[in-house]
Amino acid sequence: MAVERGKRLSLYTKDYVVFDLETTGLSPEADEIIEISGIRVREGKVAEEFSTLVNPGRPIPYAASRVNGITDRMVRKAPNLRDALGRFLAFIGEDVLVGHNIHTFDMLFLYNGVARALKRAVPNDYVDTLYLAKSCLPGLYRYRLTDLAAHFGIDTQGAHRALKDCDMNRQCYEFMGRILESRAQSMGGDASGSGDSAPEESCPNCGGVLVKRKGKFGAFWGCSSFPRCRYTRNA
Repeated sequence: MAVERGKRLSLYTKDYVVFDLETTGLSPEADEIIEISGIRVREGKVAEEFSTLVNPGRPIPYAASRVNGITDRMVRKAPNLRDALGRFLAFIGEDVLVGHNIHTFDMLFLYNGVARALKRAVPNDYVDTLYLAKSCLPGLYRYRLTDLAAHFGIDTQGAHRALKDCDMNRQCYEFMGRILESRAQSMGGDASGSGDSAPEESCPNCGGVLVKRKGKFGAFWGCSSFPRCRYTRNA
């Protein structure tokens, strides 16, 4: 099967689906999806919600249940992966996907799950708010979703269940959209990247957003994933 995957974007769009997965572990190859949630947004407003538990066909490890609160009993009568993903793909359609830390986690589970269960690809472009936050809020100490929510004054009670995380991230994304809009207006463009301002560049090493910084020898572009990624180039 040809792999046709969407691109990671660094922008704000008013129409999108914010989504989140809960899983049995951290490996997209060895672990399973046990919850899928999404919120469809139109013109910056909630239009529709989607949420389902998924029966992984095997026991859920205690360590996973301790984080997300999902137990074997809860998923016993839930749909299998094929049915759940089929409904989710119908829900998202061709929308841009938005999520936190999805570039190296949720999207990989989604790609692997869809390929395995449905024998197809996921061509949707997506925005990872982890990278976007590092661009919008370069001085933040940590960039977990709960850290972003706390920064913006958003209630974090109920975190680590997929639908709650979707709603937290939706609100964070809307706040960051305003930051991007303000930044773009000062440059004579717009937050969607359709104006005259240049779109944000991605790091060629890891895909993170390049951020302009000042150093000992003048301005330079550095990866927002520093110190994990140390890519730089002259401004």
